Amino acid sequence: MLAIFLETLPFFALIALGYGAGRMRFFTAEATAWLTKFVFYFALSAMLFRFAAQLSFSQFLNGPFLLAYLSGCLVVYGLATAVALWRGVGMAQAAVEAQCAVIGNTGFLGVPMLVMLMGEGAVLPLVMVLAIDLLVFSTLIVILITASREGRIRPSTLLRVLRGLLANPMIVSIALGLAWSAAGWAMPGPMEEFLTLLGNAATPGALFAIGASLAGKSAERVSVASWLSVCKLLLHPAAVAVFALWVFPVEPYLAGIMISAAALPVAGNVFMLAQHYGVAPARASAAILFSTAASIVTLPAVIAWVSAR
Repeated sequence: MLAIFLETLPFFALIALGYGAGRMRFFTAEATAWLTKFVFYFALSAMLFRFAAQLSFSQFLNGPFLLAYLSGCLVVYGLATAVALWRGVGMAQAAVEAQCAVIGNTGFLGVPMLVMLMGEGAVLPLVMVLAIDLLVFSTLIVILITASREGRIRPSTLLRVLRGLLANPMIVSIALGLAWSAAGWAMPGPMEEFLTLLGNAATPGALFAIGASLAGKSAERVSVASWLSVCKLLLHPAAVAVFALWVFPVEPYLAGIMISAAALPVAGNVFMLAQHYGVAPARASAAILFSTAASIVTLPAVIAWVSAR
């Protein structure tokens, strides 16, 4: 585990650098927002497009993989929802807590870290994980929050969800990359170099942005944030491991990437959704802060475990 910890340390050091810059106000909240926007719309999108253009759609439709990851997510999602409802919170808040329990920082942290640590073969499983997170759970939280407020699901709600998906640059870049691959087009040299150059900015930019954004996060609702961090860092990868290793016949390498992705800390877009809808943003903020700090230890442990199998 020590070797894996040392390999992941530079990634977390970049996060710590961003956090320090944010805490000292050297990097303001406005600057962080603009850096995040650059990474999200340009650098990360270029990286994902280039990776997806190397895949085939038949590879992407890996039934056992998709079922294993989705099943593991749904078990933990259901558990987090049940615990939240048992505590007496409403469905909207329960949906935010459940989102914290299963949505990891795959785009900003998982893709750069796991591709570097585990090879470019990690691209395919990570793209599939992103697809499930974005298409299934980003849709589900909007539907649950809206339904809890309005008492029903309106057609306008589904239209809003569809618009949100079509406006998400990660979904668009993955879809365009798969379409490019399906067309059988060779990527011109200058285009390949452009995408590589721009995509290389995703890793340092994303990690620094994660740290800088954490500087503004609060540590309210410590007990709930701790529980959600346990769900995300321990229960989620454990549930995914059960389905990937013993229920569905997932190839060992792909299963290892899937389990490692499940061990990533809570994604920042959960806070954005919570803040947008005005539902428990402080709770989501604290869960992101706690889980990111704890993942310095838990994530290398999970990666070391799957690498040793």
